[in-house]
Amino acid sequence: MEHPDCPLCRDTGGLLVASAQRWRVIRATEPDFPAFYRVIWTDHVAEFSDLPAADREAVMAVVVAVEQALRQALSPTKINLATLGNVVPHLHWHVIARFDWDSHFPNPVWGERRRTLTDTAESRLAVPLTTLDAQVREAVAPWA
Repeated sequence: MEHPDCPLCRDTGGLLVASAQRWRVIRATEPDFPAFYRVIWTDHVAEFSDLPAADREAVMAVVVAVEQALRQALSPTKINLATLGNVVPHLHWHVIARFDWDSHFPNPVWGERRRTLTDTAESRLAVPLTTLDAQVREAVAPWA
């Protein structure tokens, strides 16, 4: 069920990378964090425990697939997984590749900036974003 006031019901939520009937994967447009993906549940559900067990397993398989694709392609310092929903109460997971050189590390992406980069964060990635998107798309394809 859609909620007209919900931004994740109204809009894709970022650059669409992959989708299936029950979920979609987008890349957020966050210049400081170019390898920032979201796995978004299609139906408007606020809490993970609102999903039936089979749906919880299915969406977590997608989250794991995105994480593994980022780890394989980028060898990040850490992967951050978060599902907050305080501002947008629509079930979604943030899957973010973090690096010891990024602008906020080791702080959360929503925390205080620790440094200013002299080049773009995107230019520091091991692969171009189009390649990374293709690898994420391939990783989640078995669950589509």
